[in-house]
Amino acid sequence: MIQGTASNVGKSVIVAALCSYFRQQGLRVAPFKSQNMSNNSFVTASGGEIGRAQAFQAQVCGIEPTVEMNPILLKPSSEMGAQVVVLGKSVSVMTPRQYHESRPQLLGVIRDALEKLSSQYEILVIEGAGSPAELNLRPFDMANMTVAKMAAAPVVLVGDINLGGVFASLLGTLELLTPEERSFVKALLINKFRGDVSQLDQGLDFLKARTGKKLLGVLPFVDDLQVAEEDSIPEWKWKSSRAAQPDKLKIQVIHYPHISNSTDFDSLEREPDVSLRFLTRVPDSEPFPDALILPGSKSTMSDLAYMRSSGFERYIVGCHQARVLIVGICGGYQILGKELLDPEGVESVIPRAEGLGLLQLQTCFAREKKTVRVRALHIENRRELAGYEIHMGRTNGPSATRPVFQILEEMGSPTERFEGARSEDGLVWGTYLHGVFDTPSFRRDFLNALRKRRGWPPREPRENASLDESPDSLAALIRKHVDLVALDQILNGML
Repeated sequence: MIQGTASNVGKSVIVAALCSYFRQQGLRVAPFKSQNMSNNSFVTASGGEIGRAQAFQAQVCGIEPTVEMNPILLKPSSEMGAQVVVLGKSVSVMTPRQYHESRPQLLGVIRDALEKLSSQYEILVIEGAGSPAELNLRPFDMANMTVAKMAAAPVVLVGDINLGGVFASLLGTLELLTPEERSFVKALLINKFRGDVSQLDQGLDFLKARTGKKLLGVLPFVDDLQVAEEDSIPEWKWKSSRAAQPDKLKIQVIHYPHISNSTDFDSLEREPDVSLRFLTRVPDSEPFPDALILPGSKSTMSDLAYMRSSGFERYIVGCHQARVLIVGICGGYQILGKELLDPEGVESVIPRAEGLGLLQLQTCFAREKKTVRVRALHIENRRELAGYEIHMGRTNGPSATRPVFQILEEMGSPTERFEGARSEDGLVWGTYLHGVFDTPSFRRDFLNALRKRRGWPPREPRENASLDESPDSLAALIRKHVDLVALDQILNGML
């Protein structure tokens, strides 16, 4: 089990790297995270919803993601509540108190999922959440030491040296654990180091002597590591000071408070002719982008209100008047319509809100959540692509008579339906499909259309461009920077 001194110390990436390494050793390996709080989610082959990070980790293992790999997914929908997804299905929106009261039943779900995976694989690489030393959360723990005990799993504790204070964070975390919990920690791992590792010798010697724990290794800082973000968007992606490069297409994504599935744009961002930026505020006196994207939202009504209060509505209207291509994905698609209705209070206490009106559509929220994988055909350029839907709204209206996609297959079964909507001039379109830009041919058609508007020649799709860091490069991090003898000793109960 990989636990961390804090959130964002790199647990998800380290789990993926270990999964890749064990797979290359010829072992049947799978990831597991009992409880994940994230609005970046993925739909499994069974139609269940799990965290995007666990889906990526399963991909690295060479296996199909299943709901057991992330039995509990919390999707924050407000400051005081989150949608609780259990074994892939939405249960309800709970306050922290309600969630904590459900702990006995949820622990049973976690135990069953753990046992099922343990019967199918030789090794599980378990990921903790946040820190095991949060004293206020210890009575309600379902993600760290409770799971380590349940699985009888040795723990490697990870600290992030890039943030500073790594020795204090590792020592402090161990100090705040109970003696029994400390006994589960078999080794320490330092992540995101820049420079010559020998500069750490004195500190590492002190750490080993003071804690009595094995140092498993020091992993380097890898700039722009190409893996899916579990939840938060790295600061460098939304810093407003990032200047667009004149020889690249300028794409902006609005970063509203409840943004979801931000990984939809990772593949766009990695294209060499694209400069993509997440906007946290309206840009000051700079040229409009080539394309503006409204992403998914976990609280569409709230994010719509935010865009109005923060000036983004005026900015979007300005982009539209300047004939900028505007795209809406899922919640962003709903916001582009004329009207949003929530008579049952599914998303908000507000029963009705006016949308931006760039598409002639009405969305009505319903309690039933749709989570499906699809294979689709882009109607305009006839390109096939794969994607998935995760939404609780139904959208109809005149603009839907100009659909964007034809759905050919749903959950592996042939089907015929149309999806999405576009404006008469084609400069505004929206869809419920997540992952549309992950298909290289569709992505390149999208970008080449923008290049054509600039008077630039088209480019060929990068067919071999992977969405995420290759398994080989992840496994190399373990082979080069981890004490493999100590790792083997931990696995065999010798440390």
